[in-house]
Amino acid sequence: QVHVVESGGGSVQSGGSLRLSCVASGYGASDYCMGWFRQAPGKEREGVATVDRDGSTNYADSVKGRFTISQDYAGNTLYLQMNSLKPEDTAMYYCAATDRYTKCAYFFTRAQYRFWGQGTQVTVSS
Repeated sequence: QVHVVESGGGSVQSGGSLRLSCVASGYGASDYCMGWFRQAPGKEREGVATVDRDGSTNYADSVKGRFTISQDYAGNTLYLQMNSLKPEDTAMYYCAATDRYTKCAYFFTRAQYRFWGQGTQVTVSS
């Protein structure tokens, strides 16, 4: 079984920054593709950012230029640096992992991931 745990959410004012972290543990988890998703009240869960081992990244249009995804493969930790936060970024943020090992940046939909964390709340006030 693979366990995914996020941390780092909180409340900030518009224009502020937060850094989310995620650790996936369990057999084989260190090699899995991982990504960030978010879900606002009344909306579908959407892909935010994904990253591949070759450094390739993929971002939702709404966060490009403001969010940066990175992965520490030695520590098996995924990060999401969020700058210039806006009220519309308010959502529950989820980290996800799946037993795929290449082209991770292309896995951008909820259905492509098997393992999910409980989520961490990000609230941005205007």
